[in-house]
Amino acid sequence: MMSATSTLAMTHLVPLAKELDENKVTPGVLGFIVFAVIGGAVWLLMKSMNKHMRKVDFEEKPDAATAKGGDAAGTDGAAADGGDGAEAPAKSTAAPAAPAEGAPKTS
Repeated sequence: MMSATSTLAMTHLVPLAKELDENKVTPGVLGFIVFAVIGGAVWLLMKSMNKHMRKVDFEEKPDAATAKGGDAAGTDGAAADGGDGAEAPAKSTAAPAAPAEGAPKTS
């Protein structure tokens, strides 16, 4: 059985509840708490990611062929140009590229 004070409180709260829009849904305190926890977790993950990214070494290690100073075939660059230090321009043996489809032809 309800006490007189709880009955009186219910009679005052029921009209207040009827004034609210019955189709309106609000997240309430629980929604705020869940949103705050997710925001805190994202903040901690970003801090951790920044800490780990600072440890990454971005310097490239040279390949074995370039470490020797030669090309991929293993020939020394100084021996190929005669040893005088001035390198001759390389001649291309590749065929010229075909123009793109629809491109104007030049002759």
